Amino acid sequence: MSFASFSEFLAMGTHGPFVWTCYAISLAVLALNVVLPILARRRFLQDEARRMRREELK
Repeated sequence: MSFASFSEFLAMGTHGPFVWTCYAISLAVLALNVVLPILARRRFLQDEARRMRREELK
């Protein structure tokens, strides 16, 4: 498949909005699959540190 110009490539005939929306959704899901576990780990470690500090005070 070849395109005469970059704007024609972005338009992808008349399917451009559908194609680029699918790419955006896919990238968002992949980003969430990376970011959410990192945030969950950070939250877990903070909670554990808080719990250990509480136990030391008892």
